[in-house]
Amino acid sequence: MEQLWDSVAFQTAANYSVVIVCMIVFLAVFEFVTSYRNWEEIQRGNLAVAMATGGKIFGIANIFRFSIEHNDSLVTMMGWGVFGFVLLLIGYFTFEFLTPKFRIDKEITADNRAVGFISMVISIGLSFVIGAGIS
Repeated sequence: MEQLWDSVAFQTAANYSVVIVCMIVFLAVFEFVTSYRNWEEIQRGNLAVAMATGGKIFGIANIFRFSIEHNDSLVTMMGWGVFGFVLLLIGYFTFEFLTPKFRIDKEITADNRAVGFISMVISIGLSFVIGAGIS
């Protein structure tokens, strides 16, 4: 049984499973804090929401990539991943705060692709900075 726990395949499956569950929870949190409904807007063809959501998904996955690479334990990996997500969420609120001339959520809901693109790039960029800190 100990061989199973130490196998790369088992560790990969465990990491994958934890990240999928965390991804679902974190996307639900983002759904809660935004004024738009991600999946409804994406279904309607709102490219700005798709880009912003895609950036969040990439950002979360990238943070966990760094966490998996630099932590041996599943619990430690998950802890750093959650911490990284909180920092990503703070980045989202900071982006909203730093644009007082317009509301990010309102612009993304209106399919303003420029704002959706910047939101995506911010999520991706911050995930690399957060990941470097985890390393």
